[in-house]
Amino acid sequence: MKVIAIVGPTAVGKSSLAIRLAKALNGEIISCDSMQVYRTMDIGTAKATKDELSAVPHHLIDILDPNESFSCADYAVLAKEAIENISSRQKTPIFCGGTGLYLDSVIEIPSFCDTAKDEKYRHSLELFASENGNSALHKMLTEIDPESAEATHENNVKRVIRALEIYKCTGITKSEWDRRSRLQAPPYEAHVFFLTCEDKALLYKKIEERVDIMIASGLIDEARALYENGSLSPEKTASGAIGYKEFIPYFKGADTLENCIAQLKLSTRHYAKRQLTWFSRKKNYHKIPIDTEDAFSYIMRFLGETK
Repeated sequence: MKVIAIVGPTAVGKSSLAIRLAKALNGEIISCDSMQVYRTMDIGTAKATKDELSAVPHHLIDILDPNESFSCADYAVLAKEAIENISSRQKTPIFCGGTGLYLDSVIEIPSFCDTAKDEKYRHSLELFASENGNSALHKMLTEIDPESAEATHENNVKRVIRALEIYKCTGITKSEWDRRSRLQAPPYEAHVFFLTCEDKALLYKKIEERVDIMIASGLIDEARALYENGSLSPEKTASGAIGYKEFIPYFKGADTLENCIAQLKLSTRHYAKRQLTWFSRKKNYHKIPIDTEDAFSYIMRFLGETK
């Protein structure tokens, strides 16, 4: 089964390209953004507009309230259902977004450990880390799965806990599950197009302009509403969304609006760097520099849709 994916850092034009491709290829879009699943988080997540949503069917947008938790495993289940739904109607599934881990959970070789969950144990590890430090938690992983420990920085507490949780639930280390997974065939014929920008100054200019547009479009009011209803409290998944948490000091009276906007621009630039690093590691992705290539023409040629 064939799927297409448009990925890359924020502000490179993924959404507009995906919509154009969907119209040309009889496709439907599956959002690959960890925060667009939440209702009322529209401006800060650069969600498709009403006109865009009506022009092309979109999936996995506005499916949860901001106070609900959502994980990569949850996403994988829903995204695979969306692929089946779209394909059953002889349409092309087109992923679009910048959350690389979510896309990996769908198109890369599956792992049996994905379903291993123990929330009580996970919370106990979080408490252990807060009381004893990240190094102590990382040492626990080193003792049972040195390979995973070596590949995971001690400050990446979430990933360390996940590796420990997998071993607790299955009795098999994460590194061993990963080895077993590599013996399986990929679930889909995936063509992933990675939009990048060789001119970093141009990318950062696009990011700053995008933030300014969001502010003018009402982002502060949107963020304030989420803050006041408790959706940005630390235990909520939505609290990690860039574009909202940066305004909390302003709402608390602890910082100026100007400083918070500057922090948002800085956070977004840093996030774009992390996205570039993530996608650049993928050797089978088709890299398209938007400052020198017309991405739509490149993709249509690659898919054999044009001469």
